[in-house]
Amino acid sequence: MTHAVPDLIAALGPANVLTGPDMAAYTHDWTGKYTSRPCAVARPASTAEVAATLRIAQAHGLSVVPAGGRTGLVGGLMTDGGLMVSLDRMNRIRALRPSSRVVVAEAGVILSSLHDAAAAENLYFPLWFGARGSATLGGALSTNAGGSNVLRYGSTRALCLGVEVVLADGRVLDLMGELHKDNSGYALKDMFIGAEGTLGFITAAVMKLVPAPRAHATAMVALRSLDDALHLLNRLQQATGGAVAAFEYMPGPYMRRLAAARPDIRLPFDRIHDTAILVEIATTIPDQATPRDDGSLPLTDSLETVLAAMLDEGAVLDAELARSDTQRATMWQRRELAAEVTFARKPSIDTDVSLPLDRVGDFLSAMQAALPTIDPGADSLAIAHLGDGNIHYTVFPTRDDPALAEAVVTKVEDVVQSLRGSFSAEHGVGLSKKGSMARRKNPVALQVMRSLKAALDPDNRMNPGKVLPEA
Repeated sequence: MTHAVPDLIAALGPANVLTGPDMAAYTHDWTGKYTSRPCAVARPASTAEVAATLRIAQAHGLSVVPAGGRTGLVGGLMTDGGLMVSLDRMNRIRALRPSSRVVVAEAGVILSSLHDAAAAENLYFPLWFGARGSATLGGALSTNAGGSNVLRYGSTRALCLGVEVVLADGRVLDLMGELHKDNSGYALKDMFIGAEGTLGFITAAVMKLVPAPRAHATAMVALRSLDDALHLLNRLQQATGGAVAAFEYMPGPYMRRLAAARPDIRLPFDRIHDTAILVEIATTIPDQATPRDDGSLPLTDSLETVLAAMLDEGAVLDAELARSDTQRATMWQRRELAAEVTFARKPSIDTDVSLPLDRVGDFLSAMQAALPTIDPGADSLAIAHLGDGNIHYTVFPTRDDPALAEAVVTKVEDVVQSLRGSFSAEHGVGLSKKGSMARRKNPVALQVMRSLKAALDPDNRMNPGKVLPEA
């Protein structure tokens, strides 16, 4: 037990400083790959208490690691002897202003709570992914999380107008502006988003809301190829004025694994196709969302018209449209089971890459050719937010061998770099992608990042060992 505990108890109260067995829930991440051994877990309930906690940690020379919903996949909250600071008690929505379409919320707010609060005002918070029932706003900001709606609304950074940050020495940096335009110097807000707590702890944020869709048109579509899928996306964007909200790639191998893992989930077609897309269009226009006498929606017409034309051309092989909320939910359930399906098999090598939209097929073809040369008998699985070029590519090697895993990841990096992509799309860097950072990140960019880290955290106590590779 650290000597800082009495000071932390004095600042936060004995119930909010956890030690020993009481820390059990904070010692492992969602993947089970990383195990933490914090000296204590502090649970502040306000920005002032976070500031006090970090001042105490500074006085005792402790490293500090932020903990949100603990749904991360890259080891971002791992610590060995550091102080873990959980923001789960900072879970207040401070304000929701429908007229300006913003919500001011603390870092510990669960994303689904933001969805519910926005829906009560006929608005929508468009940060949407499978872990929304446990992931927190602070975690999403710290990793610049993405999800299924990035195609239309952008990632977390694009949805954020302002942040409140506590620095390593306990100073509070108030960047809680609600402005859509502010050219008063450096964009400091953006520096903390995606930094994974290495520069400061985000304690609150101002987030954008959008009008709640009045209706959705959702379909599963089987296509001849990925090129045809991209053609479908572009035609739908043109036909709907950019109203495509999601465009998710679920190929044949994924569908087969889904069928094996969850036989209770009905597959969409009579047979499994190599290329299948979950597409959703959303509208706020009343005329598009008002049902006709037969129950059909005008919104669906645009989708059906494009699908019918591409069916005649031979590009679309089959399609299933959701005719009810229940059918739509089933379609989305197939997609949101991806993590469960993927991580059910061990060992696995998980990557999260981003590519230009027209190079996704090139990446998959290159890896299909390269993988047998690295590990004959290895299997792979891809699922993607195809509309924004983000591929979750997982390899199931024939053996659990760190050297083999490194060889696979290096080959993924080689292919991604040759296609002008990124080795990290939406999960963050944490520990698992530090090697990739060292190998692939521009050296000058790394120098600038290290300079920022040294200026804001000269003692290297803020989530040390994450994101930045050693110099």
